[in-house]
Amino acid sequence: MDLLIEGLKKAIEMLISGDPEIFEITWLTLRVSLTAVLISTFIGIPAGVILGLTSFPGRRFVLILINIGMGLPPVVAGLWITMLLWRSGPLGSFSLLYSPFAIIMAQILVSLPIIIGLTCSAFQQMDEKMLLQIKALGATRLQTVRLLVREVKIAILAAVIAGFGRVIAEVGAAMMVGGNIRGETRILTTSIVMEVSKGNFDVALALSFLLMSLAFIITFLLTNLQQRNRVR
Repeated sequence: MDLLIEGLKKAIEMLISGDPEIFEITWLTLRVSLTAVLISTFIGIPAGVILGLTSFPGRRFVLILINIGMGLPPVVAGLWITMLLWRSGPLGSFSLLYSPFAIIMAQILVSLPIIIGLTCSAFQQMDEKMLLQIKALGATRLQTVRLLVREVKIAILAAVIAGFGRVIAEVGAAMMVGGNIRGETRILTTSIVMEVSKGNFDVALALSFLLMSLAFIITFLLTNLQQRNRVR
């Protein structure tokens, strides 16, 4: 308990003192996580809609891959991105390894299957009678999709929240592809691991409080948006 109190005091001290490194790490954490979630959302929701509403050869195999990807270990994602960005890899000439861009790529890889899978499940669980009613009213394909998205928007936002929860807590892939370089790729999760390895448990706890506060604020905003839409 004393250690937790010391960690909380340390977190407050860091914020009050205006430690530029802490603000830099926190800002980078927020920037890469939100970027990864936004990209995964813009790709994942349309992909989930297509998988949930259409039928095509190989669809079941694609769904199997998506479900496997939902449980993809972050270190595996980090390994794949590292191989892709390594000097001898397909994108090695761009020198993107050990950069925020590499962390974003790894986070997309672990969050995209979650958003696709949960969005697809939401559309698959819709009542077929509703689809028949919409078609009977003469709605176009675009109008049909818009109406269905409105019906499952709570589930879609839940998918986005789950994707964000995955990336904000990610450490293995970020450490592997980012390298935890001070002033360049060091984020809150990798900083916590580093401080624990150095025996600075008070600093690690302080950083964990900052990370949890950040996750709480973003999740609170998304949940508030989700439930506000439900009331409407």
